[in-house]
Amino acid sequence: MDNWDDLRIFLAVARDESLSAAGRRLRMDAATVGRRVARLEESLGAPLFAKSPQGYALTEAGTRLVRFAEEAEQAASQASEALVGRAEGLSGQIRIGAPDGCANFLLPQVCARIAAANPDLDVQIVALPRVVNLSRREADMAIAVSPPSAGRLVVQKITDYRLHLAASADYLAQNEPVRRPEDLRGHRIVGYIPDMIFDKELDYLGELGLDRVPLASNSVAVQFHWLRQGAGLGIVHDFAMPTARGMRFVLRDVISLTRSFYLVRHADDRRLERQTRFAEALVAGMREELARLEALADRADPA
Repeated sequence: MDNWDDLRIFLAVARDESLSAAGRRLRMDAATVGRRVARLEESLGAPLFAKSPQGYALTEAGTRLVRFAEEAEQAASQASEALVGRAEGLSGQIRIGAPDGCANFLLPQVCARIAAANPDLDVQIVALPRVVNLSRREADMAIAVSPPSAGRLVVQKITDYRLHLAASADYLAQNEPVRRPEDLRGHRIVGYIPDMIFDKELDYLGELGLDRVPLASNSVAVQFHWLRQGAGLGIVHDFAMPTARGMRFVLRDVISLTRSFYLVRHADDRRLERQTRFAEALVAGMREELARLEALADRADPA
């Protein structure tokens, strides 16, 4: 093979299983990606991918090459950091994957502060209603609500957070009062699409015995907007409550859920000082911001 760039292109196709998707990741056209892969295969004397209608799947030779390519990727990143040295501020691009409740209501202000303190840093937040795949490098690090048990990953608990039942003041004024959990069956419920819940920790309504969700979305943001508009009752992150006037907790002393956020990184990235420094700032910022927002929620609507 000629250089690291060939391996970089190979890794992008291996992770995205598509020339076009790899091209978007690499900012080059799919035809160029295809030619570079063909050149690498020719230099190695072995096919690296099997093409099918579903995309590009690794062959046995390609699977063996992935590990070596990832080691080269890590070495290139470490070499870059070593040449630049430890700067006062962070620079370059860091992409974080997160469930959309965290991505919409918590990460923006945390990452904005980190970026303001590091003008040469570019931060990208990927809000996904599913688990972020770090092995395919969909992100440099991810926030999760359950610690993953498989893969070469490093997991750090960030903090616990609280959730409660909530609705708009208008909805509560116009509908029958909710004095006990049994009263919920007479109300319109907002929540996740049951068969699209990607983590058992998000099955809030299942814990309450509510099996029908008249207004459902795989997005927390959509659910929250429905609740703000007076469409029904639903489980809300306490840290989201300060963003919406007119929202009220319901049965707060009876229905209370606690979940946790975890920071997940690829095991090899522990050697990258820049990412480690960013991770430290991210964890500290999330803990501080979550505590601030939950305190605001408590003051606005004490239990």
